[in-house]
Amino acid sequence: MKFGNPLAAALVITAATVLIVSYALRQPDSALLVIIVYIATIIFLSIIVYFISKIYSKHKSSVDPEDFIEICEDLNTEIAIWSDDFSLIIMNKKLRDLIGIDYEKYDKKEALFTAFGLKKENGEDIQQFIKSPSYESSFKNPNGTVSIAWSTSLVKKRKKRSVFLSTGFNLTELKKMKNNLASANDFFKSSMELAEIGLLMSSDKKKFVASPEAVKMLGIKNSTIDVSVLRSMIHPNDRIHFERAVKYVDASGSVNSIEMQIKNSGGSSYRWYNFRYKSIKGTANTAPLFGGALIDVTQEHEKDILIERLAYIDEVTEIANRNKLMATGQELYDTCNVLSHSYWIIVLDIDRFHIVNDTCGYENGNYILKNFAHILYKFVTPGGIAARISGDNFALILKDYGDDDLPSRTARSIQEEFAKLAVDDFEAITLSCSAGFSKMPSDGNSFLDVMEHAEFALKSANGSQSTIIGYEPSMHDSIIGRNELEKALALAIDNNELQLFYQPKIDLRTGKIMGVEALIRWIKPDGTVIKPDSFVPVAESSHLIGKISEFVLNEGCRQNKLWQKMGYPNIVMSINFTSTDFYQADLKEKVLEALAKSKLDAKWLEVELTETLALSDIDFAVSQMNKLRELGVKLAMDDFGTGYSSLSYLQILPITLLKLDRSFITDIQHDNIAFEIVSAVIRIAKSKKIETIAEGIENKEQEEILRQAQCDYGQGYLYGKPMPAEKMNEFFEENAKITANISDNPN
Repeated sequence: MKFGNPLAAALVITAATVLIVSYALRQPDSALLVIIVYIATIIFLSIIVYFISKIYSKHKSSVDPEDFIEICEDLNTEIAIWSDDFSLIIMNKKLRDLIGIDYEKYDKKEALFTAFGLKKENGEDIQQFIKSPSYESSFKNPNGTVSIAWSTSLVKKRKKRSVFLSTGFNLTELKKMKNNLASANDFFKSSMELAEIGLLMSSDKKKFVASPEAVKMLGIKNSTIDVSVLRSMIHPNDRIHFERAVKYVDASGSVNSIEMQIKNSGGSSYRWYNFRYKSIKGTANTAPLFGGALIDVTQEHEKDILIERLAYIDEVTEIANRNKLMATGQELYDTCNVLSHSYWIIVLDIDRFHIVNDTCGYENGNYILKNFAHILYKFVTPGGIAARISGDNFALILKDYGDDDLPSRTARSIQEEFAKLAVDDFEAITLSCSAGFSKMPSDGNSFLDVMEHAEFALKSANGSQSTIIGYEPSMHDSIIGRNELEKALALAIDNNELQLFYQPKIDLRTGKIMGVEALIRWIKPDGTVIKPDSFVPVAESSHLIGKISEFVLNEGCRQNKLWQKMGYPNIVMSINFTSTDFYQADLKEKVLEALAKSKLDAKWLEVELTETLALSDIDFAVSQMNKLRELGVKLAMDDFGTGYSSLSYLQILPITLLKLDRSFITDIQHDNIAFEIVSAVIRIAKSKKIETIAEGIENKEQEEILRQAQCDYGQGYLYGKPMPAEKMNEFFEENAKITANISDNPN
């Protein structure tokens, strides 16, 4: 039942009073009765209004369940209206369904306590529930655990009881999402831990934030580490790669990776790590980001050592090979452009290394190579590398610290260290090396360019020993010319463009031809004649000299035997050996093979050696000479007096002929000192039963002086210039006529 407002009743009574008074004024006779009746009526109505007001007041403090059901029943949120004495408990359908109770049969108080998460009727718990702006409760229903955040407001306060409105916010799905997210985070965290993957992230490239696994890897105490501190933990050889990674910005956001050795703060040894990283540029709304994954690859790296040894490590010296040098060198070249660094590359060559192999054997040769490599490794600077390029060629990369003298000083130190190896089995050998150097990136457009320019510098020494030369752009043209000449010479050898010319040697007593010196000439198809001074140095530096010397030896023996068959006088064929040829271990076998092939008697072959060549390694030279003398081959020392000029060596060297250098003969008719020197040398040579021959005789006056000094033989333009075999045939015949006339007319 619904009740009206008492104010409306008061208005009705007031209106009735106005009507009664108006009626009484119009009917004076019955006015008293009317007033008495009215007063009685008022008193009666007042009593009724009083009781109506009481009843209204009582119902005003209550809530009609029907009103609640009508307003809140279908709202899509949990609602409860309740009084603190629990005489009033009303819950909407959303809440009832969530609790899982029957609306007609459930215990309202028990259900309310379940919904609020209150286990017992406790005043303190209830007050805490009421005062809390958000009180979280949970309970179980047939579908699982339900979580609700309650917010309670006071609706009406009375002395005996207060009425409250509680609205709920269902947290169940959010809880599930949070739990799922936490589980996912735990899963990924566990995955990272199981996979041993650490994460390093930075927004300013000054400080890294490290994941727990990265903290463990690096042995640091907290989750942040300065970039400078991390750099100090990286092996010096790998720091440059790390620096490049930190400063590198790739707008495409592509992933890059480097491998580096890191020693954690509490460790004593380095471990290998692969750092996969990327750099993301900042925008107007986001900060730049740099970082990536750190993976310990020590075990994998150890497994790869065997593969890397095959691909990148030289088997003999156990240092990097050419493949590793080229890969590392190009990385450094690229890094130079990014970080504005510079490096020196020094290319080194062991001088006359073939002598070591030929005299001491390949095992000792490998010993020298290995120790030379170890010497180089002492001078490797952080980020640099030492490598064996080929046979006896090596390379060393040094970081440039602004010292232009660094490559020269380093090369000299290497030379000094290398010379110290000449002990024991190598005591009789002079160990030296030469070097050429260049600078990157300024000396080339790629690492290969820079290295080739260092090799240009080395080649510009023209075979000189212990040279140290820096690259100059002007070298390029000369080296290109040498390379072109080398290619052309190789083709000339294959196309039989090389030919021997012969210069006669005359017996000064009889005037008869006693021998010839074989001289190599390069005759091009157009008839151009190239003298040996132009191409022999190129042949020596390119190892083509071996083919040339083999040709000279075999052709000289063949031609001399042919002249004998043609009936010409038996003469001595003199051939020249370079140091490359002379210091070969199988020299004796090669000479013996040439003699056997041509069927020439060994006594008609003479090997000429320069004084400098013979005395550069005296012990080995004597050994080689004795082997040739055992065959019966004659030995001549060429250019005597221009090298060491020590007459004492005539007692050591088993030579049969001493050639007096043309520099003493040129002005002998006017230079008394030259005459005295020549005379003294001739007397000493005769005392050692060594024959003598003078080079460069150009006139009869010189010939007569040398004859009086008892020089045995002469050679020079007075008798004939170097000539091909066909011209020599004519010379034989002409010489025979001249000497015959001299015999017939001795006066």
